[in-house]
Amino acid sequence: MSEPLPAIAYDLFAKIDFRVATILSAEIHPNADKLLKIRLDDGTPEGRQVCAGIKAWYDPTSLVGKQVIIVANLESRQLRGEISQGMILAASDLKGEPAPVVEGQKPGPDERDVFLLTVDKPVKAGSKVS
Repeated sequence: MSEPLPAIAYDLFAKIDFRVATILSAEIHPNADKLLKIRLDDGTPEGRQVCAGIKAWYDPTSLVGKQVIIVANLESRQLRGEISQGMILAASDLKGEPAPVVEGQKPGPDERDVFLLTVDKPVKAGSKVS
């Protein structure tokens, strides 16, 4: 388990807009080894695209239809030539005995598992998470 980050004020936390989104499509990012390009129904007419570093843990076709939790008000940014308009939340857990730590290197798919945060019952896309 990693060390906890310093506490933040509730007012700062309250500015994060967590929403439920439904994955409409997912494909391998054309210019990145670790990313998937994912199209989401976030309850808005245009939806959104995010790039997520989950390629090692998820087959893109298995994601279609899943409902995930996103950070909806994260500033958009370019990731290897594709726009990412938010972030899908996931949990990460080390498998068994952790491998020796190499400075500056994160554990890879052989050393950890990644799990998307989902809802346990269908909910309308765009629903606020609190």
